Amino acid sequence: MPNTLSLTPPFNLDSALAKVRAAEDAWNSQNPQRVAQAYSLDSVWRNRDQFVRGREQIERFLCTKWQRELDYRLAKSLWAFSEHRIAVRFQYEYRLADGSWYRAYGNENWEFDADGLMRRREASINDVAIAAKDRKFTWAPGTPRPASGFEIDDVR
Repeated sequence: MPNTLSLTPPFNLDSALAKVRAAEDAWNSQNPQRVAQAYSLDSVWRNRDQFVRGREQIERFLCTKWQRELDYRLAKSLWAFSEHRIAVRFQYEYRLADGSWYRAYGNENWEFDADGLMRRREASINDVAIAAKDRKFTWAPGTPRPASGFEIDDVR
């Protein structure tokens, strides 16, 4: 019987929720090296219209992303899970250098190896322009999302 707090497959509800939160916290750190360590050496991504393979490409991708997407803040929620797969929905906000703000809405499908490293990530993402006054995610940049007050229950 696996430990319910283990972040390796097979997942149960508690471990799937913990895995999602761990991923969210890592991405909110905006540290490409930290994020990349959660992926297998041969991990394959589809992110929008980009295809990324392996940790080195993941790190480069994330460096470029966070140079462009400033003041990035992300919230993820568990959608579904099985023994070695997790599906999430997410929202994140960012601004461009010109000061324009966006909220991105998306879904990800994750597949894990036996060690709990993500070997496949499929992400579909849409961006919506927002006014700065309409931002929902206002906690300190580079830090985890607070435990309450910033959920993504609504779609807008």
